Amino acid sequence: MAGPRWWVAALLLVGALLAQTTLLHLATVRGVAPSLVLVIVVWYAIAVDTRRAAIFGMFAGLTEDVFAATTGGAWTVSTTLVAIIAGMLSRGFFADSIPLVAAITAFATLVRALVFWVVMAAQGYPSGLALLHFHQALLQMVLNAMAMAVFVLIVRRFENRT
Repeated sequence: MAGPRWWVAALLLVGALLAQTTLLHLATVRGVAPSLVLVIVVWYAIAVDTRRAAIFGMFAGLTEDVFAATTGGAWTVSTTLVAIIAGMLSRGFFADSIPLVAAITAFATLVRALVFWVVMAAQGYPSGLALLHFHQALLQMVLNAMAMAVFVLIVRRFENRT
């Protein structure tokens, strides 16, 4: 499977990073915003082989760590792992199935949050906020699945024009 062109995915990732760091705070629900970076990573990971998914996820996570500056590699580790898992979960299925992609995105959101907070706890982040972070992850799971569904519909629209 060839998947999307790397430069298209890279441009979408840059756009997602810019939106996430500048505008997405305006679209929060109870203090939680969707992760457009995760949506792009999962979208790319389900359409390419595991190696390319891992490289893309690592690059996406690394850029989030650079913007966050205090996460110490937690986004890099969690996003790389999620890209690998999303790529493995989508094997044998249609990568453009909205329910499947939304379900993979929801699962990926929870796994990414879990791995992120495990890495942060290993770096000394206080674990007393675990229940709050779990509730945020559940809400973000729903927001990310909805964002992925909309994104897939938009991608289909552009693919149908060509």
